Amino acid sequence: MSSSGTAPAPVLTEAELRLLQALVYQECGMHFDERRAHFLEDRLVRRLKDCRADSFYAYYRLLISPNGKAELAKLVENLTVNETSFFRHKAQLDLFQNYALEEMLKRKQAHREYSIRIWSAGCSTGQEAYTLGMMAADSMAYYYLRHPLPVEIALPKPLIPPPWRVEILASDLSYSVLRSAQEGAYSEQQMAGVDYGFRLRYFDKIGERYAVKKALKEIVHFDFHNLKTDYLPQRNDVIFCRNVMMYFDEPEQRRLVEKFHRCLNPGGYLFVGHAESLLGLSEKFRMVHRDSGTAYQRIEVHP
Repeated sequence: MSSSGTAPAPVLTEAELRLLQALVYQECGMHFDERRAHFLEDRLVRRLKDCRADSFYAYYRLLISPNGKAELAKLVENLTVNETSFFRHKAQLDLFQNYALEEMLKRKQAHREYSIRIWSAGCSTGQEAYTLGMMAADSMAYYYLRHPLPVEIALPKPLIPPPWRVEILASDLSYSVLRSAQEGAYSEQQMAGVDYGFRLRYFDKIGERYAVKKALKEIVHFDFHNLKTDYLPQRNDVIFCRNVMMYFDEPEQRRLVEKFHRCLNPGGYLFVGHAESLLGLSEKFRMVHRDSGTAYQRIEVHP
């Protein structure tokens, strides 16, 4: 006991740190090297207190026990920094809307394929997924004005003009952020990046909060996914996975980019964080660069 009468906090040994690093890596692919070991240690101390474990080894034993699944999920959730906002990295979103979507709509209409599927991987509290929904709906309306299809549209007009369908799948490995995203209600502070026109078209003001309108909610589906596994959403036209790869080491990044290649339709687009790059990780994508926005398009190799 220390002089204050409380037991001293357990010290994390090098061996315990290695065991816990390996367990986290195995569970979700996140790699905590020397630079980020202190962040891992800080989060471990918090969880240790909550579980009232008396040593880091005892905590490790709990995590690998049959009853430790829920605690392991909590630890992983504590290790992700859920930073997100509406209309984040505008140059990249402009590239998505004005170039990638435009190119896909033309290509799909020529083949009479009227569906667009977008996956927001690591969606956090939902702002990115709803942003993509708003931008896709705006693009479709504008595209439809220029290329009308011989289909009578009933009033009130649906968000996505038929026969087109837009589906946005948003996933994360934190259940608590998925619950917030599903709820889709945001404070004035969280709405800072959303201009008046978008607020008017896509949100209802309820008290102090802005609630995503039903029509937009209907095209966005939230689900739990761990990028470490192979059970990932297939047949996507666009994947947004921004500021997630930086948690992974190079072998895990390579595996992830390979998975994204398999999860994309031919000619599909991958958007990563603007401090992230596919350079040296894959030969299967070509870089698309427009006005300081960057994306990667799946290369089709014809025999």
